[in-house]
Amino acid sequence: MDETEKSGLRERKKLATREALSAAALRLAMERGPDNVRVDDIAEAAGVSPRTYNNYFSSREQAIVAAVAAERALRVGAAVRARPDDEPLARAVVEAVVEQYSTVDEPGRAELALITSAPGLRAAFLDTVSAVEQPLAAAIAERAGRDERTAAVLAAAVAAAARVGAERWLRSWVTGNALLVVPGGSLPDLLREALLPLAPALDAPAR
Repeated sequence: MDETEKSGLRERKKLATREALSAAALRLAMERGPDNVRVDDIAEAAGVSPRTYNNYFSSREQAIVAAVAAERALRVGAAVRARPDDEPLARAVVEAVVEQYSTVDEPGRAELALITSAPGLRAAFLDTVSAVEQPLAAAIAERAGRDERTAAVLAAAVAAAARVGAERWLRSWVTGNALLVVPGGSLPDLLREALLPLAPALDAPAR
């Protein structure tokens, strides 16, 4: 086995471990409630040590959310590259972001309700939206010929706008002593609305 094959095998093992941890975290959170799940419990359920767990996630909230968010942010860059070559950058970016987050409820209503019911999980979910920044910067630089600094600024603006749209979607209100969280509208529509003001900057000619 050459070094390329070994590297590929290591990456597949890492991905499998990450997926096993996130799946175990979500299952335990559904069974016990997120506040009753410990890192040690997740690691044991996934068949790894707590130390190995810490190599993948820094909190139980991150692990739980990863099972639902399905690493969508990491796929945004690839989605931008896959858009038609003659499509304006603004449209390519908006459609790529919306595409990755328009199916957020696929895991099921119960899982989504879990994520939106706990402040820590909501924050972790919003962090996954903000994580579009780095993969998107590389895609913008590659697709639009922007310099590294400009691509980073544009990607940061997109990440911030996407987080605003997702945060509006997760808007909550208090009824008595119970915190009720419900979707504040269509996530795709709110993402489009939040990203719209960035279109002129994204479509500005490269210098």
